Amino acid sequence: MDYINLGRTGLKVSRLALGCMTFGTPNWAPWVLDETQSQPILEKALELGINFFDLADMYSAGESEVVVGRVLASQPRHKLVLATKLYNPMSQDPNDRGLSRKHIFEAIDGSLRRLGTDYIDLYQLHRFDYETPLEETLDALNDVVRAGKVRYLGASSMHAWQFMKALGLQRAKGWAPFVSMQPHYNLMYREEEREMLPLCQAEGIGVIPWSPLARGRLAGRSTDASTRAQTDKTANALYDRSQEQDEAVITAVRAVAERHGRPPAQIAYAWVASRPGITAPIVGISKLHQFDDAVAALEVKLSNEDVALMEAPYHPKPIAGHQ
Repeated sequence: MDYINLGRTGLKVSRLALGCMTFGTPNWAPWVLDETQSQPILEKALELGINFFDLADMYSAGESEVVVGRVLASQPRHKLVLATKLYNPMSQDPNDRGLSRKHIFEAIDGSLRRLGTDYIDLYQLHRFDYETPLEETLDALNDVVRAGKVRYLGASSMHAWQFMKALGLQRAKGWAPFVSMQPHYNLMYREEEREMLPLCQAEGIGVIPWSPLARGRLAGRSTDASTRAQTDKTANALYDRSQEQDEAVITAVRAVAERHGRPPAQIAYAWVASRPGITAPIVGISKLHQFDDAVAALEVKLSNEDVALMEAPYHPKPIAGHQ
């Protein structure tokens, strides 16, 4: 496994991040793995040299952090880069959500407790909060960094103007800055190429894309083949099965895969990982053999012709993934 600096920081992260939404309790979603099922996947990630684990407090309503924290508890803390996120509701209480100062202080303590750690390496905004003044959010985030509870700050899907406004405020106030962005990005959804990715490159922001396989569609899996495919409402909201252009992209990926003698998943991962400015795609693993494609993809060398063939069918789409 190779390691790379996260943006302009000195933090070294593996070229793949393990997405941890899959781990927690099936009571939250039927496709989620419990601790016994999650343990061999997390241990395999460590064996492969993956040190970057991406969580969120909302995954399994906190149980994902509990499971991951217990499984990784035996590892030296300095070897792990634990990332988690906040914003989404954690209960029915109106203050148990969002990015208010009150919720940020409570959310960070909750994540620390569930993960069983003294600090979070990368604390990320899961989404933009339209109901809380941005200055309030950024001031509170600065305080949790200065308190030693968080090492670095990151953000996830939002508009480029919102992210740049935040960066500008942080600089003006001398607050701890965002060092990473986690956007929705894959061959079937490339809207981030318009503004967000160029912004991140210009500002030295690390980029860790989510859903690099478009919820399995770019891997050539049947959209009805798994429990997750049948029950994942987010996937159905993000990708319209009826769009001919998406099918054309999938067909192009398959053609390049045949040319290389590799599975489509490796090609789709390789495309994301090799795009300018990308730090580490976030890979979702529910079966051990899925690591094979993710790791092998890092060795795939796509030609300019390969890239052009896969990118040609794309047409602009409405923004998806900011909510």
